[in-house]
Amino acid sequence: MKKLKMKKVVALLLITMMIMGVMGCSKSESTGSEKVKDSTSILTEPGTYPIVKEPIEMTIFCLAMPNVENFVTNDFTKFMEEKTGIKMKFETGSRDDWETKLNLSLSTNDYPDIIMYVSPNIAKYGVKEGILIQLDNYINEKNTPNYLAAMGQYLGATRETDGHFYSLAGLNECYHCQYAKKMWVNTYWLEKMGVDVPTTTDEFYDVCKKFLEINPNGIAIGGANSGWHVRFEEFLVNSFTFEPGKTQPYRDETAVTKDGKVITIANTEGYKKALEYMNSLYELGAIYDGNFTQNGEQLRTLANQEGEPILFIPTGTISDMFDATGNNEAYRHYQAMSPLAGPDGTRNATYMKYSGVEEGSFMITDKCKYPEAALRWADFFFTYQGSLSAQFGAEEGKDWMMNPDGKVGLNGEPALYEILNPYSAETQNHDWQDVNIAYRPAIFRLGQATDANVDVGTAEGLEKLLFDATKEKMEPFAQKGDLDILPTLKLTDEESTKIQTIGVEVQNYIEENKVAFITGSKSFEKDWDSYVKGFDNIGLPTLLEVYQTAYDRQMGK
Repeated sequence: MKKLKMKKVVALLLITMMIMGVMGCSKSESTGSEKVKDSTSILTEPGTYPIVKEPIEMTIFCLAMPNVENFVTNDFTKFMEEKTGIKMKFETGSRDDWETKLNLSLSTNDYPDIIMYVSPNIAKYGVKEGILIQLDNYINEKNTPNYLAAMGQYLGATRETDGHFYSLAGLNECYHCQYAKKMWVNTYWLEKMGVDVPTTTDEFYDVCKKFLEINPNGIAIGGANSGWHVRFEEFLVNSFTFEPGKTQPYRDETAVTKDGKVITIANTEGYKKALEYMNSLYELGAIYDGNFTQNGEQLRTLANQEGEPILFIPTGTISDMFDATGNNEAYRHYQAMSPLAGPDGTRNATYMKYSGVEEGSFMITDKCKYPEAALRWADFFFTYQGSLSAQFGAEEGKDWMMNPDGKVGLNGEPALYEILNPYSAETQNHDWQDVNIAYRPAIFRLGQATDANVDVGTAEGLEKLLFDATKEKMEPFAQKGDLDILPTLKLTDEESTKIQTIGVEVQNYIEENKVAFITGSKSFEKDWDSYVKGFDNIGLPTLLEVYQTAYDRQMGK
């Protein structure tokens, strides 16, 4: 009898120990001290390279870009492997399918060690599920000294809704990027027509009309529905109301008033007038139908056809459309133009003031055996050498040079560096171009060596071209009215889930109706009121309520 009781006691103790063990190894804690203890023994002294005593491998998911031939065989990839001792096995997705691929891998337990340059839903996969590990105990002077020095004032803002870090943010205080909703006009055609760059919506209409008269097979207004600021609508809407662009996961046209109220412009009178104006351009034949369906690469192909068929091209940088070397004549023909003044004088240039901090640039999953090594690998990007090498190539003296004698930067101060291997939109395999963790603070970007007399029609003159165009033609028209741009809102997983379907439906509703009104398949007189009322049926009030709660929380209200 005593033996039986003793067996029961032992069994209960074992069960209790097992339960405590399971509780002690929950998802959130399995990335803590055990992993630190197991993973630090492979590291060399902080601040030294290689990072590890013996070579290791990690898997990484990132965006594939047309101007990077192959990450596996890329010169910069080989440089990083030799420098750090870490070999990366790449998994990639395109601009069109990366989100689908990444979400599938995360939901099927087939995900990589690292995610870079693209960001999944951190509230879901980090805060809630713990697949993306908390980095609080890993972001320190041993692993990320450069990151800590670089982020400074921005660091606290990169915490998620639970107060923890789940990613490293990039820093790209790009002056011209903050005003990237630019329109470029072909001056060759303007000279041929004998007209000036239009400054009002009426002049813009007249120039389009004249262009089509002398070039009936031409395209007055080009555009695309995906790519870096290639939507013609965004430039034109700014002549009637403030165009916020896409600041949230959904293209819902949300902005914030001076009083802190989150609204959408897509049901406003100003937006309606913008669509009416674009409908008049469409009826004229000025708007190419392909603008609503093609992507940025297809727009680029179209623009490079013989005869320079497009008069107005929306793009953040003309180098995305034309190669300064391969098609220099066309490259030189296009110049950026100021926003157009609308009928009532409205004239906005969207100032994307929150765009400098690129949150969710680098994440580590719970499959990564060596989180410290991964962070030390990433920390190299937060140096001038790392930033230059990733984007232009790793050979100092051939790809770039630090502190060039006698050179000045865009800001007029002694130059910090000089680019010897300029950026190219053509496919190459020497560097990663833009696919990296950005570290380009304002002082760095403005410190690029630039000859005051540099030919802005060359690749070497691109930064000056963009700086001058932004300073002279965009910054003076930054939004000053009642509406302003929203920061990227951090939602809880519950909030994200609540609007997941609604957000897609609102986005699709706006997009479909925008095209319908512009092309005339819907009537402003007969259909506008029902379009506005239709937002209630698809859940817009709920979307705005969630955004408002997140905005107030984020702004400390």
